[in-house]
Amino acid sequence: MSGHFFFKERWFGFDDGIYAGARLLEYLSKQPSLEQTFQRLPKSISTPELQIQCAEGENFLITDELKKSDCFSSAEEKITMDGIRVEYRDGFGLARASNTTPTIVLRFEATTKQALERITGEFRKAIVKVAPHLAFPDD
Repeated sequence: MSGHFFFKERWFGFDDGIYAGARLLEYLSKQPSLEQTFQRLPKSISTPELQIQCAEGENFLITDELKKSDCFSSAEEKITMDGIRVEYRDGFGLARASNTTPTIVLRFEATTKQALERITGEFRKAIVKVAPHLAFPDD
């Protein structure tokens, strides 16, 4: 999760950290107060970036297998543009192959601790199913 920001409106469509900062300042200048702005944000619980070490190139094969798997039956939506992001009513899980290291990068977010554990558990089971030799990281 490299933290890139891309803007389609009023920009050239590529990532630019300085421009992203300027757009953030522009947005904040139009808000009543920073405190009120943060209070409006949804509350959630998330994991840090988790990584599964793989053999070179294996990370892409495994994420492709996850995309094809039937392991996420309770999902509301599966997005497979860059790895697999599984959307649930109360959170999401993400697994994607790193382009710079032989790892699978994982992120999880949910509205409650129980939902976070459920979503993480579904991904753990899915990864064990498609690649039982890999160690799922402790979250």
